[in-house]
Amino acid sequence: MKLRLFALLLALLMMLSACAPAQQSSESEEPGSAASEVQQESAQGEAPSSAVAGEGDMAAPVEIDTEGLAPVGAEMLQDGSYEIAVDCSSSMFRITGCTLTVENGTLTARLDMSSATYLYLYPGSAQQAAEAAEDALIPYEENADGTHSFTIPVSALNVPVDCAAYSGRKEMWYDRTLLFRSDSLPIDAYAEGSLVTLESLSLGDGDYTAEVTLTGGSGRASVESPVSLHVEDGSCTARIVWSSANYDYMILDGEKLLPLEGEETSVFLLPITIFDFPVSVIADTTAMSTPHEVAYTLTFHADTITPAS
Repeated sequence: MKLRLFALLLALLMMLSACAPAQQSSESEEPGSAASEVQQESAQGEAPSSAVAGEGDMAAPVEIDTEGLAPVGAEMLQDGSYEIAVDCSSSMFRITGCTLTVENGTLTARLDMSSATYLYLYPGSAQQAAEAAEDALIPYEENADGTHSFTIPVSALNVPVDCAAYSGRKEMWYDRTLLFRSDSLPIDAYAEGSLVTLESLSLGDGDYTAEVTLTGGSGRASVESPVSLHVEDGSCTARIVWSSANYDYMILDGEKLLPLEGEETSVFLLPITIFDFPVSVIADTTAMSTPHEVAYTLTFHADTITPAS
């Protein structure tokens, strides 16, 4: 009787084990995905492995657009700390905020991450990181909410920077590329004389033309180039002629500008104070089902300025 009861209990345990759901593995996912953004079991201080992620281990790269961007070094900026936008080649390397610090001719950036996925960064390629001494690696700083932050050196803004990231969960180095965008900084972040201004160009009153570069948006819209410039009493106005008639206002430095009346397309007069530097603007388009504000940059090239004929 006891033997029969034991056999029944054993069969019941086997049935319960078979019905239990299999544990889902996220090892096939790159760090940063929803399934793998968890607190790492690996402790900071443990030597990372030298494994390097191959193309098949990573998500499809995100293209970083540098059109119209010129390098900006520390010598062009005032000492201080500034919030700055960062483009990244991987959607899995999720940066929630970045603070740029300019001090004594050097640039550093504190990257705030969305999780605790990464344990180390290295200013170089993943292969270089795998071969580097441990004291050359940049460890994380843990935030109050458990997420990680890293402070890394930056050679220049608007220049793609190689950065390797180490995943504690995967025990593998991943190649990343970062771009710190100068067009997200306030004008007062720049040192005196580092920007090309109307005053530094010594343009007299009159009419001129200059080449202009437009970036941003979907790429379907464009503006006429060269653009007409009117200089009077120390100020400069650019006549921006869009390829579309669907823009009903623009915003520059917080000021809302309306289009000129009686034009075939949307035409705006924009006050311009700097050249050879991407000027951030917003243009509202009515071409969609509902009006939509689109971010663009306009760069007016000083070396192309000529008197209007």
